[in-house]
Amino acid sequence: MTSKKLKAADHPTPVSRRQHKADAKAAAHSPTKPRPLTRIQKEKQDIILEAALEVFSVHGFRGATIDQIAEVAGMSKPNLLYYFPKKEEIHRRLIAALLDTWLAPLREMDENGDPFSEIRSYIRRKLEMARDFPRESRLFANEMLQGAPRISEMIEVDLKGLVDEKARLLMGWMDEGKIARTDPYHLIFSIWATTQHYADFDVQVRAVLGPGRNGEGRFEDAARTLEQLYLHGLTPRNR
Repeated sequence: MTSKKLKAADHPTPVSRRQHKADAKAAAHSPTKPRPLTRIQKEKQDIILEAALEVFSVHGFRGATIDQIAEVAGMSKPNLLYYFPKKEEIHRRLIAALLDTWLAPLREMDENGDPFSEIRSYIRRKLEMARDFPRESRLFANEMLQGAPRISEMIEVDLKGLVDEKARLLMGWMDEGKIARTDPYHLIFSIWATTQHYADFDVQVRAVLGPGRNGEGRFEDAARTLEQLYLHGLTPRNR
């Protein structure tokens, strides 16, 4: 009697079989946190991203190759592909980090601050980025010139959302009579264009300014000129 029960228990019922399969499936699909990178892995990724920034900023996404990036990084192609299996993955990682850095000055524009101080600070921070991150600016410009096929979602969601928010801030200042009325979107676009020019067309700027004025002081000269243009233009007539 006992032996029969033991033998029956050795064979799961249809219900227990189904439960076993469900448990196994759930275990197979249960989310697992990726292991944190080791210090060496992080260093390798940083080396690859730095090399890729150099290559992409010169050749653009289409012209850049994994072989070029590996050569600049000083590692073999198989070693590079171990960390980043596709060129698209490297490019997207760079662009995502770039956008986060590039938009930080706009995020810092404070509706409770003095409008002229906030706009002046924004202009200066953008020029500082043109001075300190010229390769990142050219990388972004190259992607825009190609129609932004790899980052359309980023600019249509993240970028647009932030610009919409700051356009409302600028409109609020205009409604309160604190700054002259103008199109807030085109105001932001024009600040982008005039400040990033010093990164994207740096060779042209230095060549035209000549040996006497093409040093680091050119950014301070640019800041004063742009401040005068924008702040004078945004001053309400009653002021």
